[in-house]
Amino acid sequence: MSVSRLSSTPTSLPAIASPTPEAAVTQTRKAEHIRVCLEEDVQSQTTTGLERYRFQHCCLPELDWADIDLSTTFLQRQLKAPLLISSMTGGTDEARQINQRLAAIAQHYGFAMGVGSQRVAVENPAVNSTFSIRSLAPDSLLLANLGAVQLNYRYGLEECQRVVDWLEADALILHINPLQECVQTRGDTNFRGLFNKLETLCARLPVPVIAKEVGNGISGAIAQRLINAGVAAIDVAGAGGTSWAKVEGERAKDARQRRLGQTFANWGIPTAQCVTEVRAIAPQIPLIASGGLRNGLDVAKAIALGADLAGLAFPFLQAAALSEEALVDLAEALVAELTTVLLCTGAGNLAQLKSMNALERLA
Repeated sequence: MSVSRLSSTPTSLPAIASPTPEAAVTQTRKAEHIRVCLEEDVQSQTTTGLERYRFQHCCLPELDWADIDLSTTFLQRQLKAPLLISSMTGGTDEARQINQRLAAIAQHYGFAMGVGSQRVAVENPAVNSTFSIRSLAPDSLLLANLGAVQLNYRYGLEECQRVVDWLEADALILHINPLQECVQTRGDTNFRGLFNKLETLCARLPVPVIAKEVGNGISGAIAQRLINAGVAAIDVAGAGGTSWAKVEGERAKDARQRRLGQTFANWGIPTAQCVTEVRAIAPQIPLIASGGLRNGLDVAKAIALGADLAGLAFPFLQAAALSEEALVDLAEALVAELTTVLLCTGAGNLAQLKSMNALERLA
């Protein structure tokens, strides 16, 4: 694919207007998140659990690579591959370029895409342009994003509808991040009563709501409660990738918060365990596996365990911060790796990969 075909983003972008003090704090945090994720060692030492599984190799698959079908449907939208560019960023000039590059990739390769928390745009609408990517991804499944805990901090249906409308999104992610808020300096830590508020929101918001963790996982028991509250899909976002306790600990200016980040650096439920637990209690719920997935083999394992989509954030962030060419290389590699798994297991499509029991757990 020619990189020039991705270069539909404007070369000259207007500067972001001066924010209010509250919004300035949020914007600074977003910029620091990008820097820390790219420059510091903030990966969890907890593994995803996917390394405990291995595909049974089929040496004569009776398939042609060219005929393998990676397409799928999620929330009634057709995708060319079961890949989600997971929620990452927004609110700064650097984030705007990253989001625009990612949107072009999502459009070309038929991936889904989520944006980072749009709270920063609610606080300062001038930065909404950093999330404005629908024109670059007119056919993509796009997911708006707010923190669930904000429902306890003056946010409600109006703010949720606003971020959906701004993005022209197909669904709203409500990310759930109690550990991150505990470690974050002056984090929002009142999570009381959110199930009831979530139930009300799901009943009134005209687009589906996706419940997503941020790297510490969703258990089967909590998934059942979320489904009962009305969420349309779950992104388990398990342990094994970026540790947001580490990220916030690196950002912290005081010793207590830095210590919290170190103490809870490896906290969470491994991604593979989350996927199997949630799929066991909810066979039909649209399910996203994310948290430490790094290549197409990880994606294939997650799909075989029961996920419908696989989300990756850190690999896409690294590539997007580097260049459009790096993003193209990553997308091509992920598709090739996933296709290779299907060919070498004898699966012609994703449904066959799920049904053939070719994934075995190692002793």
